[in-house]
Amino acid sequence: MRLFAPIYERCLYWAGHRHAERYLAAMSAAESVIFPIPPDVMLAPMTLAQPSRWLRFATICTLASVLGGALGYALGAFALDAVMPWIERAGKRETFEQIHGLFETYGFWIVFVAGFTPIPYKVFTLASGAASMGFLPFILGSLVGRGGRFFLVAMLIRWGGARLESSLRRYVEWIGWGVLAAVVIGLLIWELSR
Repeated sequence: MRLFAPIYERCLYWAGHRHAERYLAAMSAAESVIFPIPPDVMLAPMTLAQPSRWLRFATICTLASVLGGALGYALGAFALDAVMPWIERAGKRETFEQIHGLFETYGFWIVFVAGFTPIPYKVFTLASGAASMGFLPFILGSLVGRGGRFFLVAMLIRWGGARLESSLRRYVEWIGWGVLAAVVIGLLIWELSR
């Protein structure tokens, strides 16, 4: 079943669109609050299409993601009562409570790790606000974590260039299904260890 190759081709198409930077910014901001797809799927093809602009693309991605994270923080701080039914319907109240506790202990570091890794950053933006984490440490952790991730991705894509693109195109199905399997296995291990 070919699922990831068509998505990859669509992202390459969007990456060449004249409004691609706007799409990248919108996707980056939305992913920090509600959107399930990480902005890397636009950042990578855009960098492949225009490698000399990798710094600009990574900067757009980072700043928009942090702005979206600030919105998530505000929702957690000021509208948690409105958001909590959605969290409960998703069956994530206990997870939210655990993450809330982590903020009391680790603060900046938890935001940095959530920003850098594929962990859903949106959960941490809401929990940061709900836990009344300092806004400045939240923003700094987000800038360092998200910036580190997006600049690393863009730099690697720029460095790998056409060789990397041809390998990605050839193995995108295997990579996509492998990442999906790793996420499912990780979630199962996490659920079983609770």
